[in-house]
Amino acid sequence: MSTERARRTRSADRLFIIGLVGRAGSGKSTVAKAFAERGVPVIDADRLGHEVTDRDPEVRAALAAEYGADVYRADGALDRARVGATVFRDRAALARLNALVHPRILARIRAALDQLRARRHRGAVVVDAALMLDWGFERECDAVIAVTAPEAEQVARLGRARGWSAAEAHARLAAQRPDAEFAAAADAVIDNRESEAALVRAALESLERLEARGRRGA
Repeated sequence: MSTERARRTRSADRLFIIGLVGRAGSGKSTVAKAFAERGVPVIDADRLGHEVTDRDPEVRAALAAEYGADVYRADGALDRARVGATVFRDRAALARLNALVHPRILARIRAALDQLRARRHRGAVVVDAALMLDWGFERECDAVIAVTAPEAEQVARLGRARGWSAAEAHARLAAQRPDAEFAAAADAVIDNRESEAALVRAALESLERLEARGRRGA
């Protein structure tokens, strides 16, 4: 099933790198949490992105120059809602932001994997990154899991989690890849349309199947 998908060359490092992808509101974060609770290291690209925008001096200087010094709040954190509102309607601003931030996120992901190698970690490690396919990072994974859900469910979850109106949620989702693209790029697809318990169960079953396949070298 996975032979036609671009994946990393089998390595002696004994890591089994699983990419985790999906749209906003799909339930991907719930899956990542379930993996972490099982003891699987999870590298969270979104958290690394916050580290980049909040702590990297060059990024802070560039964003302050573009948006004004007050784009950083008193606690030092970037006003992401303000930046997001701008880049959502301005493709050039989005391109500048991505060119500034994305290479630094990728560098941190690779550094985190190197740290696991240095600690002689063996087995699964999950890279949770919604933009993985945009970066081509799936080629650095051994397998990819996609979490999908009906758009109505995604919209409802985004309303609960982020306070977005239905119109705003639909607009934000329209700017993302469709579920079909994530599914087509994945080795396992989890369709999240039932309960959270069912989602977690399906996620752990998928993880076990992929790990077993990795041990067989398939």
